[in-house]
Amino acid sequence: MQGAIGGISTIWVVIGVGWLIAHLGLVNQGGRRLMSVLAFTVGSPALLFSLMSTADLQHVFSHTVLVSILAVVIAGSLYLALAIPLFRPSLGDGVIGFMSSMYTNAANFGLPVAVALLHDATWIAPILLMQLAFIMPFCLALLDVAAKRSEPGSTRWVSYLSLPFRNPITIGILAGLAVNLAGVQVPEVVMRPIDMVGGIALPLMLMAFGVSLRLDPLPGKGPHRAPMWIATAIKVVVHPFAAWAVGTLMGLSGTDLYAVVVLGALPAAQNVYVTATKYGQGELLARDAVFWSTILSVASLLVIAALLG
Repeated sequence: MQGAIGGISTIWVVIGVGWLIAHLGLVNQGGRRLMSVLAFTVGSPALLFSLMSTADLQHVFSHTVLVSILAVVIAGSLYLALAIPLFRPSLGDGVIGFMSSMYTNAANFGLPVAVALLHDATWIAPILLMQLAFIMPFCLALLDVAAKRSEPGSTRWVSYLSLPFRNPITIGILAGLAVNLAGVQVPEVVMRPIDMVGGIALPLMLMAFGVSLRLDPLPGKGPHRAPMWIATAIKVVVHPFAAWAVGTLMGLSGTDLYAVVVLGALPAAQNVYVTATKYGQGELLARDAVFWSTILSVASLLVIAALLG
């Protein structure tokens, strides 16, 4: 428990540094975007390549991945089961709400949490792959239908299928995995700069989020409020509970069970808001769900650490 509190405190101190530098006028929105871009396209791929190239693959692709997948299915299905009869959302709003309830912030928040609570960032890799390879292309396809785009169908589907392989984080994971499977020993003269570049990922992610808390408008009220709170509650309460229940039924215990529950408690990903903005669907719902789930997930993670850590 003390380790969890210390780890989460460290995360929020770094987030606080981001808030402070924005408050002092040292960083504006352009600077925040640059920090996010560098963390996403440069730092994170280098970090994940370094981790995956030396990871124990039996750990990375263990039976815990199936537990995480089933927990995602349960969380997303519950949101749809509640939202469709209660709010009758449009296809686009329904997809964004669905994503808000189960699409985990594995990169920006998950990596620091995995390091702080699980002491092993490789727990995040299979979650990232699952989301980028399957969930995101599927949701984008539905959003494209909702937007009634006029592009030829064949071009769209090729674009969807290639999406995971155009994501820099996925490229870093797959490259590291290939090196690991091939048994290649990367020379130290190559790994040293990769490790150095990877070191910028976590602090930049957290400080960029802190900057956004200071510069972006706080979540407001509106007709999206009810589905937003349902999605948020599912993300920070139901999702980790589902991971615990499924994991227990499948015989997980100790660190394995703790890890899948922690991963389930991570907040909704900022990618959900980016996607909502791009398609003009459920933007306020996504923005507020990301904000509140990020705040409330801290309490959820502390409870999980106290019970299972």
